[in-house]
Amino acid sequence: MTETVADSMDRPSSDRSLAVVAREWTRIGITGFGGPPAHIALLRRLMVDRKGWVDAREFQDANAACGLLPGPASTQMSIFCAYRVAGPAGAIVGGIGFIAPAVILVIALSALFLTKSPPLWIRGAGAGAGSAVAAVAVQAARSLITPSVEAVRGDRARTARWAAYLVAGAAAAVLLGPYLVLALLACGALELTVQQRTQPLAGFWLLTPAAVSIGGLGALAWTAFKVGALSFGGGFVIIPLMQGDAVHTYHWMTNAQFLNAVALGQVTPGPVVATVAAVGYAAHGVLGGVLAAFVAFTPSFSFILLGGGRFERIRGNTKARGFLDGAGPAAIGAILGAAVLLAAALNHVWEFAILAAAAVALLVFKRGVVSTLLAAGAIGVIAALAGASVPV
Repeated sequence: MTETVADSMDRPSSDRSLAVVAREWTRIGITGFGGPPAHIALLRRLMVDRKGWVDAREFQDANAACGLLPGPASTQMSIFCAYRVAGPAGAIVGGIGFIAPAVILVIALSALFLTKSPPLWIRGAGAGAGSAVAAVAVQAARSLITPSVEAVRGDRARTARWAAYLVAGAAAAVLLGPYLVLALLACGALELTVQQRTQPLAGFWLLTPAAVSIGGLGALAWTAFKVGALSFGGGFVIIPLMQGDAVHTYHWMTNAQFLNAVALGQVTPGPVVATVAAVGYAAHGVLGGVLAAFVAFTPSFSFILLGGGRFERIRGNTKARGFLDGAGPAAIGAILGAAVLLAAALNHVWEFAILAAAAVALLVFKRGVVSTLLAAGAIGVIAALAGASVPV
Protein backbone atom coordinates (compact mmCIF):
# COMPACT_ATOMS: atom_id res chain seq x y z
CA MET A 1 0.00 0.00 0.00
CA THR A 2 2.41 2.68 -1.17
CA GLU A 3 -0.12 5.06 -2.72
CA THR A 4 -1.08 7.96 -0.44
CA VAL A 5 -4.63 8.94 0.35
CA ALA A 6 -4.18 12.16 -1.62
CA ASP A 7 -2.97 10.23 -4.68
CA SER A 8 -5.99 7.95 -4.45
CA MET A 9 -8.37 10.89 -4.20
CA ASP A 10 -6.78 12.56 -7.24
CA ARG A 11 -7.52 9.53 -9.42
CA PRO A 12 -10.39 10.14 -11.87
CA SER A 13 -13.41 8.16 -10.75
CA SER A 14 -17.03 8.44 -9.73
CA ASP A 15 -18.38 11.36 -7.72
CA ARG A 16 -16.63 11.65 -4.34
CA SER A 17 -19.08 14.09 -2.74
CA LEU A 18 -20.21 13.75 0.85
CA ALA A 19 -23.75 13.20 -0.41
CA VAL A 20 -22.59 10.12 -2.30
CA VAL A 21 -20.66 8.86 0.73
CA ALA A 22 -23.70 9.40 2.98
CA ARG A 23 -25.97 7.52 0.56
CA GLU A 24 -23.68 4.58 -0.15
CA TRP A 25 -22.46 3.97 3.39
CA THR A 26 -25.95 4.29 4.87
CA ARG A 27 -27.16 1.76 2.30
CA ILE A 28 -24.49 -0.68 3.49
CA GLY A 29 -25.43 0.04 7.11
CA ILE A 30 -29.07 -0.80 6.37
CA THR A 31 -28.51 -3.86 4.18
CA GLY A 32 -25.38 -5.30 5.83
CA PHE A 33 -26.88 -8.39 7.42
CA GLY A 34 -24.48 -11.23 8.17
CA GLY A 35 -21.69 -9.57 10.14
CA PRO A 36 -18.15 -8.58 9.06
CA PRO A 37 -17.85 -10.92 6.03
CA ALA A 38 -20.99 -9.38 4.52
CA HIS A 39 -19.78 -5.85 5.29
CA ILE A 40 -16.41 -6.44 3.64
CA ALA A 41 -18.09 -7.95 0.57
CA LEU A 42 -20.42 -4.95 0.23
CA LEU A 43 -17.54 -2.50 0.67
CA ARG A 44 -15.44 -4.31 -1.93
CA ARG A 45 -18.30 -4.31 -4.40
CA LEU A 46 -18.68 -0.56 -3.92
CA MET A 47 -15.01 0.49 -3.74
CA VAL A 48 -13.49 -1.85 -6.32
CA ASP A 49 -16.20 -3.15 -8.65
CA ARG A 50 -18.75 -0.34 -8.94
CA LYS A 51 -16.86 2.91 -8.37
CA GLY A 52 -13.22 1.99 -8.96
CA TRP A 53 -12.10 4.17 -6.07
CA VAL A 54 -9.33 1.67 -5.19
CA ASP A 55 -7.97 -1.43 -6.91
CA ALA A 56 -8.30 -4.97 -5.54
CA ARG A 57 -4.78 -5.03 -4.05
CA GLU A 58 -5.28 -1.74 -2.21
CA PHE A 59 -8.55 -2.99 -0.78
CA GLN A 60 -6.99 -6.27 0.36
CA ASP A 61 -4.09 -4.47 2.06
CA ALA A 62 -6.41 -2.01 3.79
CA ASN A 63 -8.56 -4.87 5.07
CA ALA A 64 -5.47 -6.65 6.41
CA ALA A 65 -4.29 -3.47 8.12
CA CYS A 66 -7.67 -2.99 9.80
CA GLY A 67 -7.43 -6.56 11.07
CA LEU A 68 -4.34 -5.57 13.04
CA LEU A 69 -6.24 -2.93 15.00
CA PRO A 70 -8.24 -3.59 18.17
CA GLY A 71 -11.96 -3.09 17.97
CA PRO A 72 -14.48 -3.82 15.19
CA ALA A 73 -12.43 -4.42 12.04
CA SER A 74 -15.27 -4.12 9.52
CA THR A 75 -16.33 -0.80 11.07
CA GLN A 76 -12.79 0.51 10.80
CA MET A 77 -12.61 -0.72 7.22
CA SER A 78 -15.84 1.11 6.46
CA ILE A 79 -14.51 4.34 7.96
CA PHE A 80 -11.18 3.95 6.19
CA CYS A 81 -12.84 3.39 2.81
CA ALA A 82 -14.91 6.54 3.30
CA TYR A 83 -11.69 8.34 4.24
CA ARG A 84 -10.08 7.24 0.98
CA VAL A 85 -13.03 8.59 -0.95
CA ALA A 86 -13.65 11.97 0.69
CA GLY A 87 -11.01 12.56 3.35
CA PRO A 88 -11.68 13.18 7.07
CA ALA A 89 -15.17 14.57 6.47
CA GLY A 90 -15.98 11.50 4.41
CA ALA A 91 -14.74 9.23 7.19
CA ILE A 92 -17.11 10.88 9.67
CA VAL A 93 -20.10 10.95 7.33
CA GLY A 94 -19.53 7.41 6.03
CA GLY A 95 -18.82 5.97 9.47
CA ILE A 96 -21.99 7.46 10.92
CA GLY A 97 -23.99 6.23 7.93
CA PHE A 98 -22.67 2.71 8.47
CA ILE A 99 -23.11 2.64 12.25
CA ALA A 100 -26.25 4.69 12.95
CA PRO A 101 -28.88 2.31 11.48
CA ALA A 102 -27.68 -0.56 13.68
CA VAL A 103 -27.53 1.58 16.83
CA ILE A 104 -31.01 3.02 16.24
CA LEU A 105 -32.47 -0.42 15.58
CA VAL A 106 -30.80 -1.99 18.61
CA ILE A 107 -32.02 0.77 20.95
CA ALA A 108 -35.55 0.61 19.50
CA LEU A 109 -35.68 -3.18 19.85
CA SER A 110 -34.20 -2.95 23.33
CA ALA A 111 -37.14 -0.78 24.33
CA LEU A 112 -39.37 -3.65 23.23
CA PHE A 113 -37.41 -6.66 24.48
CA LEU A 114 -35.75 -5.31 27.64
CA THR A 115 -38.76 -3.73 29.35
CA LYS A 116 -39.70 -5.06 32.79
CA SER A 117 -42.95 -6.67 31.60
CA PRO A 118 -42.79 -7.46 27.87
CA PRO A 119 -45.67 -9.42 26.30
CA LEU A 120 -45.41 -13.22 26.50
CA TRP A 121 -44.69 -13.63 22.78
CA ILE A 122 -41.83 -11.10 23.00
CA ARG A 123 -40.35 -13.01 25.93
CA GLY A 124 -40.67 -16.23 23.96
CA ALA A 125 -39.01 -14.76 20.87
CA GLY A 126 -36.16 -13.38 22.94
CA ALA A 127 -35.68 -16.65 24.81
CA GLY A 128 -35.73 -18.66 21.59
CA ALA A 129 -33.22 -16.46 19.77
CA GLY A 130 -31.10 -16.13 22.91
CA SER A 131 -30.92 -19.91 23.22
CA ALA A 132 -29.14 -20.11 19.87
CA VAL A 133 -26.45 -17.49 20.38
CA ALA A 134 -23.97 -19.89 22.01
CA ALA A 135 -23.95 -21.87 18.75
CA VAL A 136 -23.41 -18.63 16.82
CA ALA A 137 -20.38 -17.92 19.02
CA VAL A 138 -18.91 -21.34 18.28
CA GLN A 139 -19.43 -20.80 14.57
CA ALA A 140 -17.71 -17.41 14.79
CA ALA A 141 -14.72 -18.94 16.58
CA ARG A 142 -14.47 -21.78 14.07
CA SER A 143 -14.37 -19.34 11.17
CA LEU A 144 -11.40 -17.56 12.79
CA ILE A 145 -9.40 -20.59 13.87
CA THR A 146 -8.37 -21.84 10.41
CA PRO A 147 -6.72 -18.65 9.10
CA SER A 148 -5.18 -17.97 12.51
CA VAL A 149 -3.55 -21.38 12.89
CA GLU A 150 -2.38 -21.32 9.25
CA ALA A 151 -0.16 -18.37 10.12
CA VAL A 152 1.85 -20.48 12.59
CA ARG A 153 1.69 -23.87 10.89
CA GLY A 154 5.12 -25.45 10.52
CA ASP A 155 6.63 -23.61 13.47
CA ARG A 156 6.31 -25.83 16.54
CA ALA A 157 7.20 -23.16 19.07
CA ARG A 158 4.74 -20.63 17.66
CA THR A 159 2.04 -23.30 17.33
CA ALA A 160 2.49 -24.25 20.99
CA ARG A 161 2.24 -20.61 22.04
CA TRP A 162 -0.82 -20.17 19.79
CA ALA A 163 -2.55 -23.06 21.57
CA ALA A 164 -1.58 -21.66 24.98
CA TYR A 165 -3.00 -18.24 24.12
CA LEU A 166 -6.21 -19.87 22.87
CA VAL A 167 -6.64 -21.78 26.14
CA ALA A 168 -5.75 -18.71 28.20
CA GLY A 169 -8.36 -16.62 26.37
CA ALA A 170 -11.06 -19.26 26.88
CA ALA A 171 -10.25 -19.62 30.57
CA ALA A 172 -10.13 -15.87 31.08
CA ALA A 173 -13.52 -15.40 29.42
CA VAL A 174 -15.08 -17.91 31.81
CA LEU A 175 -13.21 -16.97 34.98
CA LEU A 176 -12.25 -13.29 34.75
CA GLY A 177 -15.39 -11.75 33.28
CA PRO A 178 -14.87 -7.98 32.87
CA TYR A 179 -11.11 -8.36 33.39
CA LEU A 180 -10.75 -10.51 30.28
CA VAL A 181 -9.10 -7.56 28.58
CA LEU A 182 -6.08 -7.97 30.87
CA ALA A 183 -5.58 -11.52 29.60
CA LEU A 184 -5.82 -10.36 25.98
CA LEU A 185 -3.28 -7.62 26.59
CA ALA A 186 -0.99 -9.99 28.50
CA CYS A 187 -1.00 -12.57 25.69
CA GLY A 188 -0.27 -9.87 23.13
CA ALA A 189 2.52 -8.37 25.22
CA LEU A 190 4.05 -11.79 25.89
CA GLU A 191 4.14 -12.72 22.20
CA LEU A 192 5.54 -9.32 21.32
CA THR A 193 8.25 -9.83 23.93
CA VAL A 194 9.13 -13.24 22.55
CA GLN A 195 9.32 -11.93 19.00
CA GLN A 196 11.03 -8.63 19.75
CA ARG A 197 13.08 -9.78 22.77
CA THR A 198 12.01 -6.64 24.64
CA GLN A 199 10.35 -6.05 27.97
CA PRO A 200 6.54 -6.43 28.15
CA LEU A 201 4.48 -3.28 27.96
CA ALA A 202 3.58 -3.22 31.63
CA GLY A 203 1.63 0.01 31.22
CA PHE A 204 -1.23 -1.99 29.73
CA TRP A 205 -2.08 -3.17 33.23
CA LEU A 206 -2.81 0.41 34.27
CA LEU A 207 -5.69 0.71 31.85
CA THR A 208 -8.28 -0.50 34.38
CA PRO A 209 -9.62 2.62 36.11
CA ALA A 210 -10.47 2.37 39.78
CA ALA A 211 -13.31 4.89 39.68
CA VAL A 212 -15.86 2.93 37.67
CA SER A 213 -17.06 0.49 40.28
CA ILE A 214 -20.21 2.38 41.22
CA GLY A 215 -22.19 1.29 38.16
CA GLY A 216 -22.96 4.80 36.90
CA LEU A 217 -22.24 6.42 33.56
CA GLY A 218 -18.50 6.10 34.21
CA ALA A 219 -18.82 2.34 34.54
CA LEU A 220 -20.90 2.15 31.38
CA ALA A 221 -18.35 4.26 29.51
CA TRP A 222 -15.52 1.96 30.64
CA THR A 223 -17.44 -1.13 29.53
CA ALA A 224 -18.09 0.45 26.13
CA PHE A 225 -14.47 1.57 25.84
CA LYS A 226 -13.24 -1.99 26.38
CA VAL A 227 -15.56 -3.14 23.61
CA GLY A 228 -14.40 -0.50 21.15
CA ALA A 229 -10.71 -0.08 21.92
CA LEU A 230 -9.43 -3.09 23.84
CA SER A 231 -11.05 -6.05 22.09
CA PHE A 232 -8.97 -8.03 19.62
CA GLY A 233 -10.78 -10.14 17.07
CA GLY A 234 -14.04 -8.18 17.13
CA GLY A 235 -17.39 -9.93 16.93
CA PHE A 236 -18.14 -12.27 19.78
CA VAL A 237 -15.06 -11.40 21.82
CA ILE A 238 -17.11 -8.42 23.05
CA ILE A 239 -19.52 -10.78 24.84
CA PRO A 240 -17.37 -11.71 27.85
CA LEU A 241 -16.15 -8.10 27.98
CA MET A 242 -19.76 -6.96 28.43
CA GLN A 243 -21.42 -9.86 30.24
CA GLY A 244 -19.38 -9.67 33.41
CA ASP A 245 -20.10 -5.98 33.85
CA ALA A 246 -23.70 -5.98 32.63
CA VAL A 247 -24.95 -9.05 34.50
CA HIS A 248 -22.69 -9.85 37.41
CA THR A 249 -20.90 -6.66 38.48
CA TYR A 250 -23.42 -3.87 37.95
CA HIS A 251 -26.63 -5.93 37.49
CA TRP A 252 -27.88 -3.79 34.65
CA MET A 253 -29.64 -6.80 33.17
CA THR A 254 -30.37 -10.47 33.80
CA ASN A 255 -28.69 -13.33 31.96
CA ALA A 256 -31.87 -13.81 29.91
CA GLN A 257 -31.89 -10.12 28.93
CA PHE A 258 -28.22 -10.28 28.00
CA LEU A 259 -28.93 -13.22 25.70
CA ASN A 260 -31.68 -11.13 24.12
CA ALA A 261 -29.24 -8.25 23.65
CA VAL A 262 -26.68 -10.49 21.91
CA ALA A 263 -29.39 -11.87 19.63
CA LEU A 264 -30.51 -8.32 18.75
CA GLY A 265 -26.96 -7.45 17.75
CA GLN A 266 -26.89 -10.45 15.42
CA VAL A 267 -30.25 -10.05 13.66
CA THR A 268 -29.85 -6.34 12.96
CA PRO A 269 -27.71 -5.09 10.04
CA GLY A 270 -24.47 -3.21 10.43
CA PRO A 271 -21.72 -3.70 13.03
CA VAL A 272 -22.23 -6.38 15.68
CA VAL A 273 -20.59 -4.07 18.22
CA ALA A 274 -23.85 -2.10 18.19
CA THR A 275 -24.91 -4.73 20.76
CA VAL A 276 -23.27 -2.46 23.32
CA ALA A 277 -26.15 -0.01 22.79
CA ALA A 278 -28.53 -2.63 24.23
CA VAL A 279 -26.35 -2.91 27.34
CA GLY A 280 -26.31 0.87 27.59
CA TYR A 281 -30.09 1.00 27.27
CA ALA A 282 -30.51 -1.55 30.05
CA ALA A 283 -28.17 0.48 32.26
CA HIS A 284 -29.43 4.03 31.69
CA GLY A 285 -32.17 4.07 29.07
CA VAL A 286 -31.86 5.77 25.69
CA LEU A 287 -29.14 8.10 27.00
CA GLY A 288 -27.12 5.08 28.11
CA GLY A 289 -27.58 3.38 24.74
CA VAL A 290 -26.37 6.45 22.85
CA LEU A 291 -23.46 6.99 25.25
CA ALA A 292 -22.34 3.37 25.03
CA ALA A 293 -22.43 3.43 21.23
CA PHE A 294 -20.58 6.75 21.08
CA VAL A 295 -17.79 5.55 23.38
CA ALA A 296 -17.50 2.14 21.72
CA PHE A 297 -17.17 3.52 18.19
CA THR A 298 -15.05 6.61 18.91
CA PRO A 299 -11.76 4.63 18.92
CA SER A 300 -12.51 3.33 15.41
CA PHE A 301 -12.88 6.89 14.11
CA SER A 302 -9.79 7.97 16.04
CA PHE A 303 -7.59 5.23 14.58
CA ILE A 304 -8.44 6.33 11.05
CA LEU A 305 -8.60 10.11 11.50
CA LEU A 306 -5.44 10.38 13.60
CA GLY A 307 -3.56 7.87 11.46
CA GLY A 308 -4.50 9.65 8.29
CA GLY A 309 -2.31 8.84 5.31
CA ARG A 310 0.06 6.81 7.49
CA PHE A 311 -2.60 4.27 8.39
CA GLU A 312 -1.53 1.99 5.54
CA ARG A 313 1.85 1.38 7.19
CA ILE A 314 0.37 -0.54 10.08
CA ARG A 315 0.36 -3.79 8.13
CA GLY A 316 4.15 -3.63 7.90
CA ASN A 317 4.60 -2.77 11.57
CA THR A 318 6.29 -5.79 13.14
CA LYS A 319 5.32 -4.77 16.68
CA ALA A 320 1.63 -4.53 15.76
CA ARG A 321 1.77 -7.92 14.08
CA GLY A 322 3.68 -9.47 16.97
CA PHE A 323 1.18 -8.18 19.51
CA LEU A 324 -1.76 -9.48 17.48
CA ASP A 325 -0.06 -12.87 17.13
CA GLY A 326 -0.65 -13.27 20.85
CA ALA A 327 -3.86 -11.30 21.38
CA GLY A 328 -5.55 -12.79 18.30
CA PRO A 329 -5.56 -16.46 19.42
CA ALA A 330 -6.53 -15.34 22.93
CA ALA A 331 -9.50 -13.48 21.43
CA ILE A 332 -10.60 -16.63 19.59
CA GLY A 333 -10.36 -18.54 22.85
CA ALA A 334 -12.44 -15.81 24.50
CA ILE A 335 -15.17 -16.36 21.91
CA LEU A 336 -15.21 -20.07 22.79
CA GLY A 337 -15.33 -19.11 26.46
CA ALA A 338 -18.22 -16.79 25.67
CA ALA A 339 -20.09 -19.75 24.18
CA VAL A 340 -19.72 -21.57 27.51
CA LEU A 341 -21.09 -18.56 29.40
CA LEU A 342 -24.00 -18.16 27.00
CA ALA A 343 -24.94 -21.83 27.24
CA ALA A 344 -24.65 -21.73 31.03
CA ALA A 345 -27.21 -18.91 31.12
CA LEU A 346 -29.94 -21.24 29.77
CA ASN A 347 -32.34 -22.77 32.30
CA HIS A 348 -34.99 -24.82 30.50
CA VAL A 349 -34.87 -28.07 28.54
CA TRP A 350 -36.55 -26.55 25.49
CA GLU A 351 -33.87 -23.82 25.37
CA PHE A 352 -31.12 -26.45 25.24
CA ALA A 353 -33.05 -28.22 22.48
CA ILE A 354 -33.04 -25.01 20.44
CA LEU A 355 -29.31 -24.59 21.11
CA ALA A 356 -28.63 -28.11 19.83
CA ALA A 357 -30.76 -27.53 16.72
CA ALA A 358 -29.01 -24.22 16.05
CA ALA A 359 -25.60 -25.86 16.40
CA VAL A 360 -26.56 -28.45 13.79
CA ALA A 361 -27.96 -25.79 11.46
CA LEU A 362 -24.91 -23.52 11.73
CA LEU A 363 -22.03 -25.96 12.08
CA VAL A 364 -23.24 -28.93 10.01
CA PHE A 365 -25.61 -27.48 7.42
CA LYS A 366 -23.90 -24.06 7.39
CA ARG A 367 -27.11 -22.04 7.53
CA GLY A 368 -27.00 -18.28 7.89
CA VAL A 369 -26.84 -16.66 11.32
CA VAL A 370 -29.78 -14.31 10.81
CA SER A 371 -32.12 -16.99 9.46
CA THR A 372 -31.12 -19.38 12.26
CA LEU A 373 -31.78 -16.80 14.97
CA LEU A 374 -35.11 -15.80 13.44
CA ALA A 375 -36.17 -19.46 13.29
CA ALA A 376 -35.09 -19.93 16.91
CA GLY A 377 -37.10 -16.87 17.88
CA ALA A 378 -40.18 -18.21 16.10
CA ILE A 379 -39.85 -21.54 17.93
CA GLY A 380 -39.55 -19.61 21.17
CA VAL A 381 -42.82 -17.79 20.47
CA ILE A 382 -44.57 -21.11 19.83
CA ALA A 383 -43.11 -22.62 23.01
CA ALA A 384 -44.13 -19.64 25.13
CA LEU A 385 -47.70 -19.57 23.79
CA ALA A 386 -47.93 -23.34 24.33
CA GLY A 387 -47.21 -22.86 28.02
CA ALA A 388 -43.48 -23.52 28.29
CA SER A 389 -41.60 -21.75 31.08
CA VAL A 390 -39.98 -18.58 29.76
CA PRO A 391 -37.07 -16.75 31.43
CA VAL A 392 -37.94 -13.46 33.04
